Amino acid sequence: MKEIDIRKHEVVPKHTLLNEKEKEELLKRYNITLKQLPRILASDPVIKLLNGQPGDVVMIERKSLTAGQADYFRVVIKG
Repeated sequence: MKEIDIRKHEVVPKHTLLNEKEKEELLKRYNITLKQLPRILASDPVIKLLNGQPGDVVMIERKSLTAGQADYFRVVIKG
């Protein structure tokens, strides 16, 4: 049976893992630490597909009726 890529479903927003430079720029821009970011579990189906590891930061791009697109950031934790 063929495995389905859930990232292609219309209700799943785009997830992108940030590289180290992008992660540092994000933390500097908002003057925060990783512990201050909302969390997402490494066992999340999309994070598993992206091969996300604890400590990685993921950007989630959601469609917004008022803003067009809203970006959310999460730090990957064990789980």
